[in-house]
Amino acid sequence: MFEKKVMLTEEGLKKVEEELHYLKTIKRKEIAEKIRNAVTFGEIAENAEYNSAKNEQAFIEGRILTLEKIIENYELIDKEKNLDYVSLGSEVLVEDLDNHKKIKYIILDYVESEPDCGKISISSPIGKGILGKKKGEVVEIRVPAGILKFKILEIK
Repeated sequence: MFEKKVMLTEEGLKKVEEELHYLKTIKRKEIAEKIRNAVTFGEIAENAEYNSAKNEQAFIEGRILTLEKIIENYELIDKEKNLDYVSLGSEVLVEDLDNHKKIKYIILDYVESEPDCGKISISSPIGKGILGKKKGEVVEIRVPAGILKFKILEIK
């Protein structure tokens, strides 16, 4: 499933482990109970509750497999990174040169990305666009809405 290592922060690894534990210990039991209850509603072939519970079970089992593969193939992001350029795990302050708005991004692997929280994937257009750049550089990044022009103000 994973051809390369999944790069995680310690916080990200903890979240993956917690989600896996929750799914295995609590969610599996909840779904099994839903399936048992749905069987009492009658014919399985035409039982919407049963079909819904089985679909949920399949989704959860798939998610468990994904999380297990992540844990088998992770590598922690090096905290002692070079602050001269943007790299995986960097916290970057940029200025949008069109509206002079300052935006903070944390560059992470896709597993930990939460764009609404400023945690962006290295494979996103912005992540790709600023990766490897230095403080003071101006970058133009093509996104679905057009072209963004950022100046890199700070790298932590």
